[in-house]
Amino acid sequence: MDELEHIITEIISRKHRNLFTFLTGAGLSAESGIPTYRGSDGIWIKGTKNYRPEEFGTFKHFLEEPEEVWIYTLYRKKMFAEANPNPSHHALAEIETLLQDRFQLIRQNIDGLHYRAGSRKMYEIHGNIREMKCGVGCKGILPLPEAVAVKTLDDALTEPEKALLKCPACGAWMRPNVLWFDEYYDEKTHKKFSALKAAKNSGVLFILGTSGATSLPLAITETALKYGAFIIDVNIEDNQFTALIQKNKRKIIIRKKTSEVLTVVLELIRKHTNFEEQGIDE
Repeated sequence: MDELEHIITEIISRKHRNLFTFLTGAGLSAESGIPTYRGSDGIWIKGTKNYRPEEFGTFKHFLEEPEEVWIYTLYRKKMFAEANPNPSHHALAEIETLLQDRFQLIRQNIDGLHYRAGSRKMYEIHGNIREMKCGVGCKGILPLPEAVAVKTLDDALTEPEKALLKCPACGAWMRPNVLWFDEYYDEKTHKKFSALKAAKNSGVLFILGTSGATSLPLAITETALKYGAFIIDVNIEDNQFTALIQKNKRKIIIRKKTSEVLTVVLELIRKHTNFEEQGIDE
């Protein structure tokens, strides 16, 4: 890990473009027991009981079957609630405490485990499952009512729950505040331009548990590369980021679990921030 320590030391000592940016995906939560979308056991590979994967995760399907989409969403909410943050989530929360304004978390996960571990400074580029918004776009983002219960896939919505899931302004179905596969990133909901700005000002970008199958994470990586950031790709297998960065000299590719690597990163950052605070010249 000597090369990794050298990079961390260099970025900590910088005055400009010195952000530590962490881009996380579903693979980071796999150690918490939450299946990924595109892994071999993932939802995107297997699909559901009634639908091919390219069908159910879309706004088009929501327009056709809103109650079914809400049942599936509340089933996933139950799954997330029963999971616990793993060492990767806790390490990132500690790194945020150490780095403060120099820390940026860009997360694709909608499971809420980062927040439960203590992370606060983050861009939720795929939205989150604790919020909802009008399905026809007439009203802003609202919290998902606590009175709407989590579900199993065999459950149904009650009439009071259906009423709570209708827009108070126009009466249309509310929808989960998540990005579906037939939708585009924007700034209002998905912090597209804020995330790209964070990438521009990064000294190092850690790619953690994500395959790079959607456009904004790849654009974030391309922007970080363009402005001279180091890229650390931490995944258990090669992915679309690998192809993007493999010819670049300012990269490290690590094929280990994110928790193993983040434990080391946390210790290195703790070591070198302590040196910086004490004014010690190594």
